[in-house]
Amino acid sequence: MSLTLTSPAFTHGGAIPARYTCEDEDLSPQLLWHGMPAGTRSLVLIVDDPDAPDPRAPLMTWVHWLLYNLPPAATGLPEGVAADQLPAGTLQGLNDWQRTGYGGPCPPIGRHRYFHKLYALDVQLSDLHQPVKAALEQAMQGHVLAQAELLGLYQKRS
Repeated sequence: MSLTLTSPAFTHGGAIPARYTCEDEDLSPQLLWHGMPAGTRSLVLIVDDPDAPDPRAPLMTWVHWLLYNLPPAATGLPEGVAADQLPAGTLQGLNDWQRTGYGGPCPPIGRHRYFHKLYALDVQLSDLHQPVKAALEQAMQGHVLAQAELLGLYQKRS
């Protein structure tokens, strides 16, 4: 069985509902996973948008959420999860708003792709003190046992 990441809020390649974006409640969607490989010691979740600011001329990948050291016994995250509701031991990195926590889709123009990436690691990472994505990815190097991805799409209504 391979590592799988899903959400009851949207299908892979489907539209992300507005309630999970800056145009509404900006809640994190419920995420579910299964198929943890043997030897998994921790999980990493990275949510980012490679289409910023304009999908026709992307200049950067915008980071929306960074979580690491999720325990391998965890099977998902509830909708709208707050910092104090994260599984014990979970640490957070800084998103591109320079804060921890989830920041939902808020594209300035066009329809963007939002990649929810889950990594199973063979180690538990040391406290990286609210790392940015590049520092977290560097710490993960050589420790990824499996990866799952959930893609959602969003374009502002107005």
